Amino acid sequence: MQEPTTVLWAELAQIFEREGRECAARTAEALRDCGGLVASPMLDDPDDRAIRSLLGSSSLPVARAMLDAHDLLPWGENPVARQIADKKHEVYATANLMGPDAPLYAPDLRVGLYYQRPNARYALHSHAAVETYVIVAGAALWTAGEAQRDVAEGSYIHHSSYLPHACQTGPEGVVALWRWSGDIAVDSYRIHDGMGAFVA
Repeated sequence: MQEPTTVLWAELAQIFEREGRECAARTAEALRDCGGLVASPMLDDPDDRAIRSLLGSSSLPVARAMLDAHDLLPWGENPVARQIADKKHEVYATANLMGPDAPLYAPDLRVGLYYQRPNARYALHSHAAVETYVIVAGAALWTAGEAQRDVAEGSYIHHSSYLPHACQTGPEGVVALWRWSGDIAVDSYRIHDGMGAFVA
């Protein structure tokens, strides 16, 4: 039987391969080459039960793989958290999986998991990295530049470099996976609307 994280990396790799971009294919290859993950001590996470429940509601195989590996994943420190001045306005939790400062080392890629609480808004923000989100469970209203659209389980959302984007959840919240490529330095991260992230 394969380790739960090995199964999860394979599921993530398949998702990124389906994205059809060269940078996503490179990310998929890096995930396939990385092997398993040693369990990381989780921070005291008040979102643990909500994340598990939301993943359990999804029909996607990657959600099942995320649930099976949940206790081994490093939910906690957000690589851009230091760019958010007021921590009480954080409305999400992240698991930083791959990157220059992540359990799976990659000098020029970042991959992580993302949970946004119900009825919460992650403010309009941008960064130098090219980014793709894939919704694993739940739903949200997504803003990218001037466009808005409803996203749900299985949706892909792609942001070009410095494209401002935001996310508003409804009553169930959302779990997604994300990847960065290009300029992945976190110091380019900026919030644009002056309000930070907040619970509506």
